[in-house]
Amino acid sequence: MKLFPAIDIIEGCAVRLVKGDYAQKTVYSTQPVAVAKEFAAAGATYLHLVDLEGAKDGSTPNLEVIREIVKESGLLVEVGGGIRSEETIQKYLEAGVFRVILGTAAVQNLEFLKEMVRKYGEKIAVGVDIKDGKVAINGWTEVSQESCYDFCEKLEKIGVKTVICTDISKDGLLAGTNMALYQEMSEKFSVDIVASGGVTTLEDVDQLQKMGLYGAILGKALYTGNIDLKQAVDLTKGEGL
Repeated sequence: MKLFPAIDIIEGCAVRLVKGDYAQKTVYSTQPVAVAKEFAAAGATYLHLVDLEGAKDGSTPNLEVIREIVKESGLLVEVGGGIRSEETIQKYLEAGVFRVILGTAAVQNLEFLKEMVRKYGEKIAVGVDIKDGKVAINGWTEVSQESCYDFCEKLEKIGVKTVICTDISKDGLLAGTNMALYQEMSEKFSVDIVASGGVTTLEDVDQLQKMGLYGAILGKALYTGNIDLKQAVDLTKGEGL
């Protein structure tokens, strides 16, 4: 299973939110490039980056920081947060990221998603952010009427390869992740599923790996020390708990 340590960026700083609430923000580092390098030193291969400012308004205010992270860390970086146009996709790909994550744009404009998947293939992933079984949009500030299962069925038909699935109710709480949801998703769909939200312990990582998931995002648990990244990397390389 692939591990994606996460850096969420606001105003050039590495932060974490609780359940996506911008009012519940903790700044963990003013040097996200240094954080990315620490992840690389611990054995990470991938990095999950979210521009939280971009998620709200569709802009790319942290593009230069992200460009520097890609260049300095040597990690394979995927980026999400407010990517709603081909121009933004191109900006990030030109900055060296290996995959961009569409969220709101994928929900609101399936034709756009189809065209981007046709043009960019596996470089396009979709974030399915779930609140009470429905797909949330616009930086989780709104909830659509689209069921997460119906939406994933559409994604599979379009040819989306990777889906990042977040249970918002678990995000940032360090209270465990929604194993039942990921089990059901992995059984229903043939896409690569990345679990996100509430991955709190090495046992969580172990359980997700045994489920056969493609990947898991590690966020707050890394910053609080609940999960040691090197141990998690060793675990997913088959060295066991």
